[in-house]
Amino acid sequence: MRIFHFLLMTWAAVLLLAQPASAQLAGASGGAHIAARLVAETDHPAPGKPVTLAFVMTPQPGWHGYWENPGDAGIGMTVTWTLPPGVTAGPLRHPVPETLLISGLMNHVYEGPYAILTTLTVPATMKSGTKLPVRVRGEWLACTKEMCVPGGGDLSLDLIVGDGAIPADRRATFDGYRTHLPRPLGSQAHFAVSDGRFRLAVPFPASAQISQPWFFSLTDGALKYPTPQRISRNGDMLIVESDAAGAAPAAVKGVLRTGDHIGLSIDAKPGVVPAAVTPVGDALENSAASGGISPILLALGGAILGGLILNIMPCVFPILSLKALSLAKAGGDPTGVRREAWAYAVGVVATCLVLGGGLLALRAGGVAAGWAFQLQDPRVIMLLLLLVTAIAFNLAGLFELRAVGAGQGLASKSGVAGAFWTGVLVAFVATPCTGPFMGAALGAALVLPTLAALAIFAGLGIGLALPFLLIALVPTLRARMPKPGAWMGTFQRILSVPMFLTALALAWLLGQQVGVGGMTTGLAAALAVGLVLWIIGLRQHAGKTVSIMLSALLIGILAAGIALLPPKGAVVVSAQAETASVPFDEAKLAQLRGQGKPVFLYFTADWCLTCKANEAAAIDRAEVAEAFDKAGVTVMVGDWTNADPAIGRFLEGHGRSGVPLYLWYAPGKEAQILPQLLTPSTLTALVHG
Repeated sequence: MRIFHFLLMTWAAVLLLAQPASAQLAGASGGAHIAARLVAETDHPAPGKPVTLAFVMTPQPGWHGYWENPGDAGIGMTVTWTLPPGVTAGPLRHPVPETLLISGLMNHVYEGPYAILTTLTVPATMKSGTKLPVRVRGEWLACTKEMCVPGGGDLSLDLIVGDGAIPADRRATFDGYRTHLPRPLGSQAHFAVSDGRFRLAVPFPASAQISQPWFFSLTDGALKYPTPQRISRNGDMLIVESDAAGAAPAAVKGVLRTGDHIGLSIDAKPGVVPAAVTPVGDALENSAASGGISPILLALGGAILGGLILNIMPCVFPILSLKALSLAKAGGDPTGVRREAWAYAVGVVATCLVLGGGLLALRAGGVAAGWAFQLQDPRVIMLLLLLVTAIAFNLAGLFELRAVGAGQGLASKSGVAGAFWTGVLVAFVATPCTGPFMGAALGAALVLPTLAALAIFAGLGIGLALPFLLIALVPTLRARMPKPGAWMGTFQRILSVPMFLTALALAWLLGQQVGVGGMTTGLAAALAVGLVLWIIGLRQHAGKTVSIMLSALLIGILAAGIALLPPKGAVVVSAQAETASVPFDEAKLAQLRGQGKPVFLYFTADWCLTCKANEAAAIDRAEVAEAFDKAGVTVMVGDWTNADPAIGRFLEGHGRSGVPLYLWYAPGKEAQILPQLLTPSTLTALVHG
């Protein structure tokens, strides 16, 4: 089948090269299966200025065209120019392609309308009104999944040298074309070939989003195109793995797809490639295509193992150990112990499903939420702080109340109800914790279908409940547990230490969310809870019952603590005030320069590791913010995370095709391009020098 396909492509190529010229249709070629038009962004290019042209290609339904490297089969577009003297044409710039696997052959294609861009440069000596007849012969291949037909045509444009004005509708059209072009990566990528495997490391911040990942190689012979690619993260590195096609080349160029028709241009050198750690999105599906273990089963296994390891985390272990102690005290009632174990497991799994379902619902609604999303709400943090404080004091022996409030009281009960609510409490408290294997499993859950994702969240709960289940259901394990004795009281008090540390961490988290005022409110509420629990403990030691008033007082402290929390936005406003930046706007920039104000303009993207390093090491430093503030500098930020045609045009106008780009506009002077690696002294020197 491969030989047949190869012969078919060879014959198509021969026909393509021998194809006679088509009729000239004022810039359009009515190809039988892919129609082509040649369009200019402006009909009146300015002398000495470039003008962008687009080959607008429209395949018929079921037909496709090819990328510049077509893959295992096919032919990319070629052009032959006939231009006026002095006018030059730049290279073709292709949009991010798609993959199409046919009979084991990988094709890099376009299955819908697409535009290939290029740039004409008009000599500065040309006078306004000069006619520019542009003629070009285009050749391409149109294919379906069963057959290929050569296509081509003579395309023409008649331009007139003028002022370079671009009509608004045409600018919007070309901006749409530009959004599908790959953007240059602002950092150095490296690759390695060993034992028949091709591995590529691309600097890509761990926080940056990616979907539909695939590496399209422009370097022929670097990797086997049809081999499923495994794409993983290792910190701020994205790792691409596939089968090597042969010996290691001197360099590898290509495009890394990061979204729907969105990608990054890669120019990789030989170097060290770190180990793959966390599979990314569709890479899980690719590994399934290669015949390996089902990605859902892998993710489920990782979730169970991750939940199992969570049991030894500081925030979960004390609660679990306390319940294990209750098993030791239970003695020889195997039936009751098994009922409690199943109730505990149901509580854990149900809570994980509720939290996982809530997370999936938020993400379906467009919210960029992650695991432990509930911890982004300071009210939840306040509830957890007071609950963990109460548990810590209970473990420390301050009181022995069975009804302290919602979570701890229910968890302190004996029997099935107490076991169920203990499971709920363990799962809820465990959400801030992360452990080995959890990252890959939960990352997979966010890209899998809903039912599969919920199965992974349930697997996390199963792993978390597994030790308690094993102790309860396996008599041999239960028999090996230490006999009840005085050691239990000492061990219980030791367990209060990690719980107090957890409470301290929650107070710190509250401060991070709503500032020092919020942390103070949380600590004050925790102190008030401690005082009430101390009174409750005194009454218990005196043989008195706990009054309803004291229980109501605990609820009142929680309500007051939540009500007195500062608004969450207060800290954000303060942080923004320190950096005092405005979004990029060319008109605003011109206005500021016209007013004689200094401007520091920088362009960044979430996927640009160099950008993020410069921001952390230099731009966002307190001394830089202070120096800029004293000098009245306006900081303007162009975020190119998502393709922004206005930023793309501005970068091209400054001779750049990617980020980072750092510009300093001193009053009354042209832009000064700063180095791509910044230090605080580099920036402060701008206003001091």
